[in-house]
Amino acid sequence: MAKKVLIIATDGFEQVELTDPKKALEDAGIETTVASPTETTKPGEIKGWKFTDWGDSVKVDQTLDQVSAEEFDALLLPGGQINPDKLRLQYKAVSLVKQFVSAGKPVAAICHGPWLLVEADVVKGKTVTSWPSIRTDLRNAGANVVDQEVAIDGQLITSRKPEDIPAFSKALIEAVNAKVEA
Repeated sequence: MAKKVLIIATDGFEQVELTDPKKALEDAGIETTVASPTETTKPGEIKGWKFTDWGDSVKVDQTLDQVSAEEFDALLLPGGQINPDKLRLQYKAVSLVKQFVSAGKPVAAICHGPWLLVEADVVKGKTVTSWPSIRTDLRNAGANVVDQEVAIDGQLITSRKPEDIPAFSKALIEAVNAKVEA
């Protein structure tokens, strides 16, 4: 049975934090599905942010209302400042994060992506990392915040920035493969 990872994102995702892990997962034989709220700028696609300006668009496979945690082996939350800030106001996005965590499935968040982990109230007592500007939010939510390339605490996998993507992607692929084999 094919392994599957759900990627939740909306307009303003940091482009490389979605496209590079997605490619790494697919290169490892893992299927990916991009899901987004229905409130996107252009139906059927979301627009990335490329460091300092708008980037390329990515095809949306399904809306958040069309997916469930049961269908997937893991969840990927790309960062960018705009993307997770919008998503943490979406009940369905926060609910999906909670469902993946409750099911014991890997949840990987990079850069500002851990904002969704805070909103889902799943970081208390966990060791995580993130972009520096949201570390206070993580601490206030009860997390133990570290400054390292990848932090793995149980099913949570977090990274800081685009330069961490190779290690972040590798950790997620290993977690998906371990989860499926278990």
